[in-house]
Amino acid sequence: MPVVRKPEWLQKRVSPGSHAEMERLLGGLKLHTVCQEALCPNISECFRQKQATFLIMGNACTRLCTFCNVRQETPQPVDPGEPVRVAAAVERLGLAHVVITSPTRDDLPDGGAGHYAATVAAIRSLSPDTRIELLVPDFQGDRGSLATVLTAQPDILGHNLETVPRLYEIRKGADYCRSLALLEDAKRLAPSIPTKSGIMLGLGETLAEVRGALADLRSVDCSYLSLGQYLAPSRSHQPVIEFVPPEVFDLLRLEALEMGFRHVESGPYVRSSYHAASYGQ
Repeated sequence: MPVVRKPEWLQKRVSPGSHAEMERLLGGLKLHTVCQEALCPNISECFRQKQATFLIMGNACTRLCTFCNVRQETPQPVDPGEPVRVAAAVERLGLAHVVITSPTRDDLPDGGAGHYAATVAAIRSLSPDTRIELLVPDFQGDRGSLATVLTAQPDILGHNLETVPRLYEIRKGADYCRSLALLEDAKRLAPSIPTKSGIMLGLGETLAEVRGALADLRSVDCSYLSLGQYLAPSRSHQPVIEFVPPEVFDLLRLEALEMGFRHVESGPYVRSSYHAASYGQ
């Protein structure tokens, strides 16, 4: 595929020099962030504000999604001391809102659900006022694993559709209907916990397909939505088909709010946890 030059609205610069303090903290506690692993373009902005999305259960994934920069290899065993270290980082940073996610761990019997629950409990013990948002994998459709996570009472339960049904070959091992079912089951199991999902644009989807996915999310009572531009981490990843202009993101945000979403972040640089603290406020 030819290299397509980014338009002017996608020229945000990463400033590694602003990361030193955050990287020392994360390194000292032996923690990973999706900010670093996914090469997020917002990393300088978020790290300067002492915000990070923690990546628990290692930085290797058991699936082969072609858009993702998280390493795709055999994961290491889960570290039982990790939840306490994440909680320590949350306390030291004084976070009012924290996002916790993980690679997909199909190698674990519960998909890592128990580790998510332990992390929530550890944070609650040290920082009881911190709002906790979990961005979870699909647990291969296992409702027991989902129930384990919800019993821990996160403040927001997120699971991303990522793209429209026609393009799901980029999500190796995932299933569009299974992801929708997880969000639907979450509302049935814990009606008071709002659900959240995200979609990347620029992979070749049509506006009609995006609108269809948004309607599907509303049909399972998804409350929060993020829409952002897909940026290929390297030439070996899924290519960008289109750089979607900001006005299209603005249009979709208004349409999504009219459909009943309670909060929508929509823009070229929006990611699942970008401005996460604004959801539900």
